[in-house]
Amino acid sequence: MEYLDFELPIKELNDQLDKCQIIGQESDVDVTETCKNIEKKLEETKKEIYGNLNAWQRVQLSRHPNRPYTLDYIKAICGDTFLELFGDRGVKDDKAMIGGLGKIGDQSFMFIGQQKGTNTKTRQYRNFGMANPEGYRKALRLMRMAEKFNIPIVTFVDTPGAYPGLEAEERGQGEAIARNIFEMFRIKVPIIVIIVGEGASGGALGIGVGDKVFMLENTWYSVISPESCSSILFRSWEYKEIAADALKLTSVDMKKNKLIDDVIPEPLGGAHYDREATFETVKKTIVKTYAELAKKNIDKLINERIDKYSNMGEFSE
Repeated sequence: MEYLDFELPIKELNDQLDKCQIIGQESDVDVTETCKNIEKKLEETKKEIYGNLNAWQRVQLSRHPNRPYTLDYIKAICGDTFLELFGDRGVKDDKAMIGGLGKIGDQSFMFIGQQKGTNTKTRQYRNFGMANPEGYRKALRLMRMAEKFNIPIVTFVDTPGAYPGLEAEERGQGEAIARNIFEMFRIKVPIIVIIVGEGASGGALGIGVGDKVFMLENTWYSVISPESCSSILFRSWEYKEIAADALKLTSVDMKKNKLIDDVIPEPLGGAHYDREATFETVKKTIVKTYAELAKKNIDKLINERIDKYSNMGEFSE
């Protein structure tokens, strides 16, 4: 387990607990009571730290290297039923954007999402979860396929942003994202969006339009990352914590501002502390939400989807 800076007190207690257990195993000394005291202290420390996280600390948790990624969720939820589909039928297959068909029970879903790598080699292979235009065009192709066969869509958002390279701009990055947003309003099947990590800028919005949008508890969703915001406003990344707080990018802030529909709780410490529990919670959320959306007339669903986004940003004094 890797620890973030603010998690160091937890690391120290875990180390103490490990040493205590080793002493008990290698000697005749009864350390039961000591271990219980350390465990109690560890639980209290976790509740204290994770119960008072600021915006920047949640951003850090969303980027935790042990955190599950899109393919982890899909494989855990669908098992062997997942069939990945490739290519945009125009340029190539974008490894940063994955998609395919999978089943939850007897119901088929089209799963789409950004995929980050788990080590240096796979991070380069997946381009750090930053999709090119062909990635967004592949996503739209799969959505159109789902619409043709009346299959509901689930998207998992986890990206630091769309790839900003020159070649991406030459192939129409902005147009590809804008086209996806425009078309997703009119897709004639239910769309469920779940932010499972980072939700940055247009890179997230390119697959982020849905009838229901959820955020896992320790994720963020914003027009810009705290570091980039800090560098623009203060000409330095040193003020990223101030920027994170000002951006109101946490799941709680997003729910409060009515920009998402609900927050999916995570195990104490984050999704990586208990992956199985997180997968099960996400699975139940998808099943429950689809059951609600499936009851609605499709024309009504599309009108509600359009109205939902049209009303964002409105306020009254």
